[in-house]
Parts: sequence; structure tokens; C-alpha cells
Amino acid sequence: MADSSGSWGELDLVMNTIIDTCLANETYFGELDSVVGDGDFGYSLARGFEKLQAQYGELDRTDIGTFLKKVGMLVTSRIGGTSGPIWGTGFLRAGMAAGDATELDGTTVVAMLRAAIDGIKTRGGAELGDKTLLDALVPLTDAIEEGLAAGQNSTEVVDRAAVAARSAADATVGMVAKRGRAAYTGERSRGSVDAGAIAVAVLMEQIAQNWKGRDSG
Repeated sequence: MADSSGSWGELDLVMNTIIDTCLANETYFGELDSVVGDGDFGYSLARGFEKLQAQYGELDRTDIGTFLKKVGMLVTSRIGGTSGPIWGTGFLRAGMAAGDATELDGTTVVAMLRAAIDGIKTRGGAELGDKTLLDALVPLTDAIEEGLAAGQNSTEVVDRAAVAARSAADATVGMVAKRGRAAYTGERSRGSVDAGAIAVAVLMEQIAQNWKGRDSG
């Protein structure tokens, strides 16, 4: 990504895209979850990000770390079930990694995502391959790191991440769930995609769509 990939304008683009996409896909995410889960995933996400949307302008913007930690606490307080602590932890850990930065380079963005992944693993006890959102988030992060190493511009990196997230999320159809309510269904969870992984893919695809045109060259 460009050196200013984490500037406030771009961070706001990402955060507002996440909010809008979770609200717009409430029914879709719920339908995915209802196949082997309790069907409340879409509703829970929407309520959490609805609250974030309402309070977005009031959040402390002293630095990016403080801002993201506030996002994490707010999301955790409103999203129900197991999703709140998981998604909230992701934002909290990303904020801790960002620290007092007001602009982020690509390397720090990757570090933030790795911190979020580690936090989610610890909070939920999940690993890659357990059929959770990690199965899209980890490949997405790997793709960003690989794109940066290859010298791609921010648009190319974001597009690469979206493709990786979608491919990985779709591949969860062949996995057996080992975490969350879907784990109770055992082998029956094979044959359907993981709602959390698909949500990550949809979010990344929409971020990529909204990101277009941000590179000058």
C-alpha cells in the first residue's frame, strides 16, 4: 500500500464500508448462518455496526490506536452471542498494534491484521482450518503482505486481498466446523460455507470496490 494507506481518510473509508456492508447484508449473513448455526449472525453484526454508525463521529481520534480500541469496545458491547467478543477483540488488538500512529504504512497495516488474528485465535480458541472467519482473514492478510513485497500499489494490493478472501471463504464449504454453534452439527457442517468467512470476503470485496481511484499513478 501507499505510505499514507492508513491515513484518517482511508481508515474512514474502510470503517464506513464495513458499517454499510454489514447493515446491507444483515439478511444474507443471517441466512448463511442459519444453515448450521442459529441464524443470528447477520442481526448481531448489524446491531453492533448500527451502534458504531450512530456514535462514529463521537469517537476519540487522538490517534488510530485509540480510535480502533474505542471501536472494539463499542462493537463488543452491542454485538450479541459469540460474535461480539470475537469482532471486538479484532479491533482492540489492531488498535494496540497501531499505537499512537496517525498515519500507517503497509507494514504496520499487516502488523495490525496479524495482531487481530492472534487476538481472535486466543479469544475464540480457533485455528486456521476450523471453519471460522480466520479462514478468510488469514489468507487476506497473507495476500496484502505478498502484494506489498511485490511492490504493488494500494489498489492492486486491496484487489489481491479481495480475491484471496473470496477464494478462501468459498473453500470453507469443504471444511467441518470445529468452533461456534456450527461445531455441534459435526460432519453435517460440511457442504455449507462459513458465514463469518463469507462476511470477511464480502467486506473485503466492497472495500476493494470503494478503494478504486485512490492511487494517483
